[in-house]
Amino acid sequence: MNDVLGSVRQKLQQVSESGRALKRLIDTGIIDFSDLPASVRTAKLSRVYGPQATMAIQGGRKYADLPAIVDERGTLTYKQVDDQSWALAHGLRRLGVSAGSVVGVLCRDHRGLVITMAACGKLGARMVLMNTGFAKPQFAEVCKRENVAVVLHDSEFLGLLEALPADMPRVLTWVDDGTEVPPGVPTLDDIVTANSTEPLPAPDKSGGSVILTSGTTGLPKGAPRDSVSPLATAQIIDRIPFPHKGTMVIVSPIFHSTGWATYTVGAAFGNKIVTSRRFKAEKTLELIATHKADMLVAVPTMLHRMVELGPDVIAKYDTSSLKVILIAGSALSPELSNRVQDTFGDVLYNMYGSTECAIASVATPAELRAAPGTAGRAPVTCEVVLYDENDQRIHGTNRRGRIFVRNGAPFSGYTDGRSKQIIDGFMSSGDMGHFTDDGLLFVDGRDDDMIVSGGENVFPQEVEQLLEERPDVAEVAVVGVDDVEFGKRLRAFIVTEPGAAREPEEIKRHVKENLARHKVPRDVVFVDELPRNATGKLLRRVLVEMDVES
Repeated sequence: MNDVLGSVRQKLQQVSESGRALKRLIDTGIIDFSDLPASVRTAKLSRVYGPQATMAIQGGRKYADLPAIVDERGTLTYKQVDDQSWALAHGLRRLGVSAGSVVGVLCRDHRGLVITMAACGKLGARMVLMNTGFAKPQFAEVCKRENVAVVLHDSEFLGLLEALPADMPRVLTWVDDGTEVPPGVPTLDDIVTANSTEPLPAPDKSGGSVILTSGTTGLPKGAPRDSVSPLATAQIIDRIPFPHKGTMVIVSPIFHSTGWATYTVGAAFGNKIVTSRRFKAEKTLELIATHKADMLVAVPTMLHRMVELGPDVIAKYDTSSLKVILIAGSALSPELSNRVQDTFGDVLYNMYGSTECAIASVATPAELRAAPGTAGRAPVTCEVVLYDENDQRIHGTNRRGRIFVRNGAPFSGYTDGRSKQIIDGFMSSGDMGHFTDDGLLFVDGRDDDMIVSGGENVFPQEVEQLLEERPDVAEVAVVGVDDVEFGKRLRAFIVTEPGAAREPEEIKRHVKENLARHKVPRDVVFVDELPRNATGKLLRRVLVEMDVES
């Protein structure tokens, strides 16, 4: 009987939450009662085209002459994005892309990425957003696993394409100055110029997107987003005041969940999205000042580098237009939380979630002042609970447990068939945390030995296994240690073979050539032996606490 009553209560709560979410969509203008047919049309388009293509189509109608995307090449209006993505869709169709085709996208943040995402949606193609930090072996393996048939990429990644079959179609989305375009490889500009901007017949359903995790067990897993409920949009706008027809500077990579989601919502509100292909702290301040940005989207490491510029440099740029600084991707330290708000005003919003769980909680500026570093509270349609190591629900405050999340953006499992642990409809985030007496969530760290460095998940064992293959390495242990800038960083402890040279930079170079950049150890420490207990088990905590010179 108790189980039945609990189930009924849960369903009633979900109905109530859906009502609240609908109200938030109306209050914020996502659903516009003054033009209800347009809102209905948007919902229908989203089911067929997916969010990025829908925003391009609706933006071309609703915000035609407003600036949509700004990059190093200038500005495109919403109408230009819509037209150019239709032209690219025509060209991709001639390359064999159709509904259900899998398209790999390896782009930094610029117009080419935005146009490509919209074009894939218009064809009903499945889009896999690749990490720009990939090494060649990772890139090739992910393309194979995800059944990628066509790749659209920036010219700087031409070397990675050498790992793919030579006859696989490819398109250059951005060409750096001085780069020689390979024979037979079209550029996005070539395709757009040569093709019609007339709409194509709509696909039967959305092809969906795949966002890659950072790789908790080595190779990044694919987290599909086959459909996005309109109510899921309410989660991100519930506690975060997005500008309307304003300006957003997004320096968090759009191929990651945070950049992807904030770009989509920002476009729905007709904002000018200012991008940068590579993050530079002072350049970001310049972008904010030049464009009088209302909102900045970043990761904590980026904010750390910005405040580290110092008051004299920061004072050169007028950032008073900022109403929101939204961060996500890694832990926000109390020190950084305070420094950011002391520097830019009380405008900081800390969003906590994951690729799989989507949004779990958001901390507002007032909450971060009261409890620096907090992850805040769950937005509408979301619920965060704690479970112990025996999968029993933890109630009360100031009790640490495993964080589980339930929301309106369900995760259907990784593309390799695996999934996250689910208990009573709540999905594991993979983190440990606790609630304060005020009901604020704090994230205390991972529930395994994975670390988060600069917004990227890093699994030390993968680095260990790579280094163990070197003939000059006898033993190796890689651990995560605290880092003021990145939250955590990797430190490698190495026992060399007799007579082998001890060259830290050679070790780092080897890792960089085989794994993503964020998996390269910041420190390499050579030791005579690794600490082990009586049974031979490695004592990782001893290494973490060891006092070494970085």
